[in-house]
Amino acid sequence: MQVVRSKAPLRISFAGGGTDVSPYPEEKGGAVLNCTIDKFAYATLDVEADGKGETGVHSLDYDMKSRYATPDDLVYNGELDLVKAALRILRPSDPARAQSTDSLNMFLHSDAPPGTGLGSSSTMCVALVGAFQHYLREPWTQYEVAEIAYHIERNELGLRGGRQDQYAATFGGFNFMEFTKERAIVTPLKIHPEVANELAYRLLLCYTGTSHFSNDIIREQQRAYTAKAPETVDALDATRTLAIDMKNELLRGNIDEMGRLLDEGWQLKKRFTSGISNPQIDGLYEKARAAGALGGKLLGAGGGGYLLFFCDFVRRAQVARAVHDAGGKVVDFSLEYSGLQSWTVRNPRRTGASGPPGTAGS
Repeated sequence: MQVVRSKAPLRISFAGGGTDVSPYPEEKGGAVLNCTIDKFAYATLDVEADGKGETGVHSLDYDMKSRYATPDDLVYNGELDLVKAALRILRPSDPARAQSTDSLNMFLHSDAPPGTGLGSSSTMCVALVGAFQHYLREPWTQYEVAEIAYHIERNELGLRGGRQDQYAATFGGFNFMEFTKERAIVTPLKIHPEVANELAYRLLLCYTGTSHFSNDIIREQQRAYTAKAPETVDALDATRTLAIDMKNELLRGNIDEMGRLLDEGWQLKKRFTSGISNPQIDGLYEKARAAGALGGKLLGAGGGGYLLFFCDFVRRAQVARAVHDAGGKVVDFSLEYSGLQSWTVRNPRRTGASGPPGTAGS
């Protein structure tokens, strides 16, 4: 019996989001600044060497359970499709592999649901890759793990999106990322602890109460950029430059510039395409600004999810009250400096391992 568990951190994106979405990075080069937070996606593999090669999946967040006896059962039908895509790539039918006859019970949990702008779907995919890497003892590098997760989502499953989420979840911490046609370059930033602590204190994370389906918004952004719509192209170009500027200000410790640059980035983001904001989001943003937020932005593709604000430290509590009164929910968080982590559970306790999928535990 073997139980493998992995966790990967969710992220907040400060600047550059959108420039990592094809075909922009292949043509012009994308640049993104982000940092991971202490919210995670978890994946557990409970391995049983029974010779059956079946896979049971239990989504703990939605209490959804499925069992797949053969690769032919992995049909994309809107139910646990991300897991099915991961299984197609990470667990192909291969009689030469001894592990192909193991039965797996998989357990999945995330601290944030999909569609909230924290990269939760991609982070779960990274956690799955990490769990299988540990189980299969694959010597993948961090870059390879991120690219495998990207391939599962974008190529195998056909979900639209950029590259920053997979790389953020894999590497962890503060990172400046550059994406081109040839490669991705992740530069970990050594932010002085005083600067990081002050930044974390002055940031406010607010859930708008609604999620979004990023596929549609990103499709429109890609269509507008491919058509070379001047407003979209100019906004993306300025967003890339902004990511570089914000990285430089952060390294210099110029914390107060973060508010202004976040607001500038948010105004640019709304020019990518329609549907990125709405009256509810605009209302929350304006109430936060009136209460003392120096700037902010909606995380993720747009349409809903989390707003990130940078506050005057004296008025941070006032901003939190204003956001709450306007229907938002302030969420506590800390910055997280570790990326993907996987481990073997020592002395696991299994209960009902021979029962239906999801009954095995540790």
